[in-house]
Amino acid sequence: MDVRVKLAEIRQAVEQARSMPMSASAVVNRGELLEMIRELEVELEQAFSEADRIQRQREEVVDDGRREADHIIADARNERDRLVSDTEVFRVAQRRSEEVVAEARAEADGLRKETDDYVDARLATFEITLDRTIEEVRRGRERLAGRAALDSLTEDEVDRIKLPEHLED
Repeated sequence: MDVRVKLAEIRQAVEQARSMPMSASAVVNRGELLEMIRELEVELEQAFSEADRIQRQREEVVDDGRREADHIIADARNERDRLVSDTEVFRVAQRRSEEVVAEARAEADGLRKETDDYVDARLATFEITLDRTIEEVRRGRERLAGRAALDSLTEDEVDRIKLPEHLED
């Protein structure tokens, strides 16, 4: 039985049902309508099962097709490589590519060495600057420590301190 046919039967049963006076309601045979709905459910379940089966088959066919296509492409590439590798043009191109690769590696090594030398020189300059800065910081901290020690002295202790000649009035 077809799902569409069963739906048409249910629609017809509802449309032909006796109408209630002055109402949009209708009287239908509940048992008959429920039986039709049950049959529709069975038909729908079978239709869904069939659709699932067809979907699985379709996916299997597509997967098989993809595998076959991949196999054909791989075979074609292998054949192409075999044919190309036999030619003189391929051999010349192969030699030239090896030369280009060797030149590129040599140039890269030279650039890497130049870059390393430049970075090393800049780091050395930076190191000298940092050493000087650290020394200036150290001297500044020593001055601050000395000033803090003078701040804690009483006036009598300050008067007793002997200053160098160039600092005296």
